[in-house]
Amino acid sequence: MTKRNRIIYWVATLWLALGMLSTGVAQLVNAKEGQGGVDMITHEGYPVYLLPLLGICKILGVVAVLIPGFRLVKEWAYAGFFFIMSGAIFSHIASGDSISSILPALLLLVLTMVSWYFRPESRKHSFVNQ
Repeated sequence: MTKRNRIIYWVATLWLALGMLSTGVAQLVNAKEGQGGVDMITHEGYPVYLLPLLGICKILGVVAVLIPGFRLVKEWAYAGFFFIMSGAIFSHIASGDSISSILPALLLLVLTMVSWYFRPESRKHSFVNQ
């Protein structure tokens, strides 16, 4: 892995981790307090009980992506991030939200794909000969 690719990987991964961790914690806190996250998720047409589930999944995904080893778990975490962010983008579009409300989810989706694409060999799972 070249130095350039390593830098791209770590910058994208750290920004992804920060974004997912902050939104995950916010979803856990807002689910208990009944504030901002509740308004957004109900506006999108989802039940409030999804907030803590999304928050926990994001936090566990960040742990899986950052710790060494557990290559298969990393693949699942990246897939989960991809599906959560794709769903968020689609939900915003379907609800008629503005572009500015779609951009955070779009940024996290792009960071997910960049981090996954540039991950080093030591963090890749080989699906061949399994």
